Amino acid sequence: MALVENLYNDKDSLNTQFAAKIAEQLNAAIAKNGKATFAVSGGSTPKPLFQILSQNADVDWANVTVMLVDERWVDDSSEASNQTLVKQNLLQNEASKANYLSIKTTADSAESAIAEIDKKVKAQLPLDVVILGMGGDGHTASLFPCSKELEEGLRLDKVESVIATQPTTAPHQRMSLTLASIVSASNVYLHITSDAKKMVLDEALAKHTALEKPIKAVADNTDLLLMWAP
Repeated sequence: MALVENLYNDKDSLNTQFAAKIAEQLNAAIAKNGKATFAVSGGSTPKPLFQILSQNADVDWANVTVMLVDERWVDDSSEASNQTLVKQNLLQNEASKANYLSIKTTADSAESAIAEIDKKVKAQLPLDVVILGMGGDGHTASLFPCSKELEEGLRLDKVESVIATQPTTAPHQRMSLTLASIVSASNVYLHITSDAKKMVLDEALAKHTALEKPIKAVADNTDLLLMWAP
């Protein structure tokens, strides 16, 4: 289990090469199993990657299921909705043929939707390609160091595939894949940019525990494929 570094000189090169890797791995999964599962993260960093995938990737999208690694418990109309970002930037053009699995329901709370979403997610495991992001505090997915649910979310023997979390340092309740769901995937990527984020990652892996910097839990339990550019 280790960090495997893929470092690029600029974001354009990163996104072009990353899209090609993803397409190859999704197509390989389809060739082997007749289908592929692709879990992505929200935020501004993956938007250009999503657009390249939707416009240029030669993928049999009709046999791909796309889902989020985590989602804020907000309506689609909210600017905070990762689901809306994915639909507007990835599930376009040829990629609009992909199947979309939502980890957000109309339930009042994420906690009350765990059973329903867990059943849907478990049917997709193990995932083929997972793209994680990372915050400045070392959180990944919605596994926050400030969250009282973190220890439960990092349990490798946790039965449920998802967990509801409530960070104290960020808004909104969340639904998140657990560590066990993430590290069981065939290909787990961490997509970050900037020297500052790279420094957070390096320090997290060298100096901190998984409870202090949850991204360390991923690197400790699978080969984490870093995709980075300044």
